[in-house]
Amino acid sequence: MAQWKSNGLLIRRLTVRVGPGVPIKQKFTLGMEELTYTYIFKLGDGKEKKFRVKLNPETLNYVQPEEIISPEWTRLEYNQCRNCPLTKSQYEFCPIAQNLVEAIAFFKDSVSYEKADVLVKTNKRDIFAKTTIQKGLSSLIGIYMVTSGCPIMERLKPMVYQHLPFASTEETVYRAVSMYLLGQYFLNKEGETPDWELKGLVEIYKKIRIVNEDICKRLKGAASKDASVNAVIILNVFADMLPFSIERSLNKLKHLFSSYL
Repeated sequence: MAQWKSNGLLIRRLTVRVGPGVPIKQKFTLGMEELTYTYIFKLGDGKEKKFRVKLNPETLNYVQPEEIISPEWTRLEYNQCRNCPLTKSQYEFCPIAQNLVEAIAFFKDSVSYEKADVLVKTNKRDIFAKTTIQKGLSSLIGIYMVTSGCPIMERLKPMVYQHLPFASTEETVYRAVSMYLLGQYFLNKEGETPDWELKGLVEIYKKIRIVNEDICKRLKGAASKDASVNAVIILNVFADMLPFSIERSLNKLKHLFSSYL
């Protein structure tokens, strides 16, 4: 791995990566098609920016560009998450922060409530929203965080395979619970004890809430305006809510399953 400095920023040249510190020389498909999510932002001032999120088919990790710019705020120990299991001896940089560099650099001077047209192109469909920068950026940051290789965010990775941009809270509850229960089904098939009471899902989101809070602290050192930080705060609303209201949220969906009861 070659690295050099330009204008005070550390730039590294890598082979294609499937996760932090895991270089590969070939693509493993396991029969799955390559996943790419392309976010196209059109802002009120006429600026347009495209973010191409290409995922490794085997790991669903974001495939980093060949050259990675690593500002100071991406270093692992810079406002490191309180529950981060990684150590400096293993990783010099925070995997989530590295995935966010391009987006944060573009939106660092953007105000959260500014209007934006956001088009998300996927392998199967296009999704368009007239929204605000913070909501469009929140959807993009969410996929960057989950596909970073962060051990805590890893538990949400199955939802990336069916990524739903601009999801409502109700849609997210439905998807998160469905993902977790499917995981318990596979666990049961392996002869392990499943958690049908969703206690593990509550614990997962408690940990994610801490990550979201500390990523906000990290981003405050990277952006002069509030769009980036508020985008993560939007993500944290759900992580903050779910551990305390999962039963109430599911009761609102119970009527949909009347044919099963």
